[in-house]
This record gives sequence, structure tokens and C-alpha cells, in this order.
Amino acid sequence: MHPLVTISAIRIKAVASVAALVSVLPATAAAGKPSEAPTLLGRALLPATDYQPGPVSGTLLAPTTVNGVTPPFPGQPIPGFSAVIPARAGDRSGKRLLAMPDNGFGAKNNSADFLLRAYWIRPDYRTGDVNVDGFLSFRDPDRKVPFPIVNENTAERLLTGADFDIESLARDARGDLWIGDEFGPYLVRTDRTGKVKQAPIPLPDGGKSPQSPDLAPGETPTVPASRGFEAMAVSRDGWRLYPILEGARTDDPDQRRRIVYQFDVRKNRYTGRTWSFRVDDPSFVVGDAAVLDGKRLILIERDNAMGPASAVKKLVVTELGKADALTRRTVVDLLDIADPRGVSTPARPGEYGVGPVFKFPLQSVESVLPLYGDKVLVANDNNFPGNDGRIPGRADDTELIVIDVPGLR
Repeated sequence: MHPLVTISAIRIKAVASVAALVSVLPATAAAGKPSEAPTLLGRALLPATDYQPGPVSGTLLAPTTVNGVTPPFPGQPIPGFSAVIPARAGDRSGKRLLAMPDNGFGAKNNSADFLLRAYWIRPDYRTGDVNVDGFLSFRDPDRKVPFPIVNENTAERLLTGADFDIESLARDARGDLWIGDEFGPYLVRTDRTGKVKQAPIPLPDGGKSPQSPDLAPGETPTVPASRGFEAMAVSRDGWRLYPILEGARTDDPDQRRRIVYQFDVRKNRYTGRTWSFRVDDPSFVVGDAAVLDGKRLILIERDNAMGPASAVKKLVVTELGKADALTRRTVVDLLDIADPRGVSTPARPGEYGVGPVFKFPLQSVESVLPLYGDKVLVANDNNFPGNDGRIPGRADDTELIVIDVPGLR
């Protein structure tokens, strides 16, 4: 057995039942928390070193042990989830999901051996485990991508983390998948199996990141590195996409502004309509977004800290109205969630943020998915193996939590 795989044997046993996900918990107050506070209903963990089938990866990383893990890795790790959508369109149960990691190891120059995929998963809140049932591979066999890729001269042309930094995912009314990328930034359209259907679509106003293949020699990028389409919502009818820049553009005098774009799926183009969402601090980012109903969105706003240093991890509701500037209402402080039934316990040695008041102090909170009623699923990207927000010195697992949010809708 590879020495890293021993970590994958660790599992958290949550005590929440499946029934808790389809009915609101009794009005039981946790220590210092009112009964109408957001309440933790379920928690399931995918171990950081739950390697998946595929070639050895991490060969371009320095062979240095980080949080107990040393590259290269015996297969393909799942470095957390940057996007989570229902496995089947319209299913709001949260029982089976399509969950997508990002480009792997955080940079274009170290992720060429990380294959871009989305995984079919089933979180089991009775046991606290996450079951991985398989994956779809993002690939370009029809040569729709107009620039060279790592697997350029292969038949399948599997996409890698050196080709795109995939961060957000949506399914349109036809069943096609749309990926929000940060290297372009691009929108990438695939069929339901992950095959690219057309050339990646750039920002409508010429915005480019430093990693963009379209950046001309001497051209100044206007989208900072790793600040592209981290978030993307899709309308309930599946015909409109709302990709959102994670951070401010370099040419924007208001560094608290995060631009929300509108994309028409039928016409296959941006509509020209945008909105401005203002975070509380220029350093904060928008981690993900989803449509609640109508034109209301729920967004993740977060800082870049983890563990006890975490200060801002929020779920915020806004509405895409006539005004360009969006209003905001914080509905969940992810660092202050009631856990009256002990879903998060017993704690592992050194574990931070579990107990009667549960915290989600993970650096990259990057997935939000509304479920039935007032329930919301939230998941993290664990930046494998660099994050240790739960237990110092131990690589963070991927966590999926379900929260009841009274009055959400």
C-alpha cells in the first residue's frame, strides 16, 4: 500500500439521518444559538487521498511533503470540488451529484498530468462517507479547442489542468454542460459526456488573464490570475447562464466590484447585460453562485484564510433586478452554524470547528447548491494537499455539508 493511502481510511461518522435532509429539524437551540438559526443537517467527507483511476500525477510538483502527503501521487487525486450540480436535471434531493474539481495543483505549469473530470458522487449522511461512482472525462476529440493542448496528438485529446482551469459548472436546457474557466477566462461547452462541442468563448469585452492563450505579446491582462469564472449560475429554465468573475478586474476603479455577466444559451452569445455585486472587502472573492428561484441568486463570499484565521465565509442572497448594483442579504455565516444533534462530532484529535457551534473554516469554499425547501449544500476545494484548515498538519478532506436555512426562500 502506498504510504499516502493510509490517510484515506479515516472516515467521519455523522449521526444525521437521511430523513433529516427532507424535514426541518425540531426547534432545538444549541449553546447560545436561537432555534431559527441555520442548522447543520448532514456532513459527509471524501478523504484527501482517495485517489481515482488514472496515470500517476503530481510529477511536476516538488517532491516535498506537505501536510503529510508527498508527490507524485499514485493515480488522480480529487482536490476538492469547485462545482457541484445535480446528477440529473431538476433533482433537488442532493442524493446523487456531479461534482467537478478544478485544474488540479493550482497552476498551469504544474498540472499537465492532472486530467480534467467531473465525478458522479453519492454523499451518505448516515455514515459520513462520500461514494464515488465514476466520472466523465472532459476531452476534445473533434479538435474544437483552437490552441495547442497537452494531449494534442492523441485520439481522445483528454484535457488537463495545463489546458484549462475549470472552476464552475452548469447544465443547460438541452443537457449540455457549460464550464467556467479561469485561464481565458472562457466559457467551455461540452455535451453530457464531457466532449467539447465548440471553441471556448472568451469574455465579450476582451478581458484576458495572464494565462490566456489569446494574450498577444506585450498585451496587458485585465483579469488577474485565478480570478476568472469561479462562479456560474444557470436560470431555472436552463436558457441563461450567469458567470461571475471571482475577483475585480485590474482596470476597475472599484476593487470591491465582482461582475455578473448574462449569457444567452439559445443565441450562443453574451447578451451585453451585466450587474455589479460588491463584496465587503477588496480581498474577498465570490466562490460560487446558484439560482434560488426567479432571478434570486445565492452566492458564496469568502476570505482566503483557513482554520482559526478564517473570518468571512458567507452565503449571500441577491436579486438580478433592473438596477446594475445588486443588493445583498447574508443568510448564513458558515463560521457560526448550530449543530444541536452533534452531526459534526465526535471530533478527531486536533480538529477545529466542530461541536455545538459548527464552523466551515476551509480556505476555498467553492460550491453551493440549493436543495428542497430551505436546505443548501456547501462543499470545498481542498487545494490538495496544501490546506489544513481542520487539523493542523493534515491535508484537508473534501467536505459536503447540508444546512437548513430558515426563511431562505
